[in-house]
Amino acid sequence: MVRVRKAVIPAAGLGTRFLPATKAVPKEMLPLVDKPGIQYVVEEAVRAGVTDILIVTGRSKKAVEDHFDRSPELEASLSRSGKDAEVERLRAIAEMADIHFVRQHEARGLGHAVGMGRRHVGDEPFVVLLPDDLMAQDSSLLADMVAAHERTGGSVIALRRFGPAEISSYGVVATDGVADEHGLVRITDMVEKPKPADAPSDLAIMGRYLLTPAIFECIARLVPGAGGELQLTDAMRMLVAQQPFFGLPFDTGRYDTGNKLDWLRATVEVALGHPELGPSFRAALTEIVRREGIS
Repeated sequence: MVRVRKAVIPAAGLGTRFLPATKAVPKEMLPLVDKPGIQYVVEEAVRAGVTDILIVTGRSKKAVEDHFDRSPELEASLSRSGKDAEVERLRAIAEMADIHFVRQHEARGLGHAVGMGRRHVGDEPFVVLLPDDLMAQDSSLLADMVAAHERTGGSVIALRRFGPAEISSYGVVATDGVADEHGLVRITDMVEKPKPADAPSDLAIMGRYLLTPAIFECIARLVPGAGGELQLTDAMRMLVAQQPFFGLPFDTGRYDTGNKLDWLRATVEVALGHPELGPSFRAALTEIVRREGIS
C-alpha cells in the first residue's frame, strides 16, 4: 500500500459570488480572522499526512503563490522590530509542505483541473481538496478517508445528506445500502446535479476526494458534461465500474465558503476558537446579541 502523501487543490475559479471583493483579490485569499481561507485547507491536508501539494491556479492568482513563499524583506523588517514569533509564524507557512503550482489556462471544469495534476501525482493515490469547502479545524474527515483507503485500497469520497430542495446542486451517489463499522459505504454509481426526482439517493458528494491514479485515464476519456465542462463526477463514475469505490458520510464541521452566509458563520466559529481573540470576541458577540435583542 502506497502512503497517501500528495494533494491537488483546484483554485482557479473566479470567485464571482464575492464580487466586488474578489475583483482584484483571489477568493482563496479572503481572510477568516488572520489567515486566508486556502491556508486552512492546506493545513487540513498536512494534518492528514500530506507532504506534497499541487495548487491549480489561474490568471490573477499570483497572491496565492506569494502567500506560500518566503518573504525575506518582511521577515527582516519584523526581526529588526524584535517580532521573532511573527517571523517564525511566516516561515512556517512556506515550510509546512512542498507546495507547487500549475496554471489552468481556461476554465474547463473540475475534471480538467484535477487532470492537470497527472504529471505531478504520478502513479500514487492522492487527495483533492476543494477550497470552497472549509472543514472545522478539529475535523478528522480527511484523516478518516486516508485510513479507509489504507483498509480497502479503493477510492474514497466524502458524502453528506441533503433534502430534495438542495440535492440537485451536487453530484449524487448510489450505494449498495450497507455501511461498515466505520460508516463506509460502497458506491455503485453517481450522477452530476440530477433533478430531485432522479437523484439515486440523498447522499451528495462533498469537496474531499481520495482517488487512485487510475482516475487520470478516466479524465482523459471525458467529454463535456453538465454545464459544458469536464466533470470529475463523470470520471469517477467510470472508475466505479473498474475498482472498489467508497463513500464516507459525515454531517458536521463543513462550511461552504463559496456562500456568503457560510463564510460569515465560519469566520465567527474560527474567531471563537482563536487562542488570542476568542474570549474577547465572545464577549463582543454576546454584547451584539444582547443589543439586537436576539434570544
